[in-house]
Amino acid sequence: MKKILQLGSAFIGVIVGAGFASGQEILQYFTSFGLAGTMGAIVCTILFGYLGMILIRLGSRMQTTSHKEVIYRISGRYLGLIIDYVIIFTLFGVGVVMIAGAGSNLNQQFDFPYFIGTSLMFILVLLTGMLNVDRVVAIVGGITPFLILIVVILSIYSLVSMDGSFASLDTIAKEHPTSLPNWIISAINYVSFNIALGASMALVMGGAEDNEKTAALGGLVGGLGIGVLILLSHLAIFSNIDALQGEMPMLQLANIVSPTLGFVMSIVLFSMIFNTAVSMFFSFSSRFTEMGTRKFKLFLVISLVIAYALSFFGFTDLVSYFYPLIGYLGLVLIITLIVASFRIEKVKRSTSNQQ
Repeated sequence: MKKILQLGSAFIGVIVGAGFASGQEILQYFTSFGLAGTMGAIVCTILFGYLGMILIRLGSRMQTTSHKEVIYRISGRYLGLIIDYVIIFTLFGVGVVMIAGAGSNLNQQFDFPYFIGTSLMFILVLLTGMLNVDRVVAIVGGITPFLILIVVILSIYSLVSMDGSFASLDTIAKEHPTSLPNWIISAINYVSFNIALGASMALVMGGAEDNEKTAALGGLVGGLGIGVLILLSHLAIFSNIDALQGEMPMLQLANIVSPTLGFVMSIVLFSMIFNTAVSMFFSFSSRFTEMGTRKFKLFLVISLVIAYALSFFGFTDLVSYFYPLIGYLGLVLIITLIVASFRIEKVKRSTSNQQ
């Protein structure tokens, strides 16, 4: 049970980064559709649970150290090439967004210059990237419970203290801009984007777990946990949509409840940004080089330097345009994973025959 919870917590930590924990993703993908966004959150919960279970189970079954071998095995040479490059593009792009999110977080809460947060995140990811995969999983999973606690507190406070009704707030919520056409496409796009984001690290985490059943349950628990957090965050933001502005609505909401909670939320948010940034660059580097080697460390440094420069395009703009694009591209991966879930025994036999 401890291992299942650790894997589940780590999976949440990989997915929940700057965009989610800040509330910016939730606002654009769910709350901007008003009451209908709640249905989108429920759809996401089901999909995340199912796909998280498949991903980590596949990683455990194939004992993989990189997403490459699994993706090509389950999708073939040509489709595998497309999915591989979608994941590579996602890993690096989201890494850039995480560094940008660190700058926005410290700027909004403490009024620090933007480059302070981005520079601090750059250094922390660089140092952590030198550790082995087990240490990284432990770090990523260890911070997640604090976010869950704060989200629950904010959701309860928001629902208890709200003055109007959801119906009256529905119109206000729908005034917020989104690049998605409707709630169902938005929900599927959000899952697709996040699975493309988390697939590589989830497979690597699964590869570090020998017990396939434990791996599958860890993925299921993590996926369902993400869905519940989406629903709670959406309700918290929706309940206060008339009072929230800025790049990080959840951080603003925490400050409304209490300056102390706002301070704690800013630290947790920065930690969650760090979680996802580490996962993205760790997975990105392990795709091209062997983990722990000198080449891996050199590749990581070069990748971080380039990402640091790109992060100055701005957090909100990156989330608004980059995330939906990855969501549409990631649909290919989602379909492949669903098909693979019915062929998982065949995947194992093929691997065994090769060995």
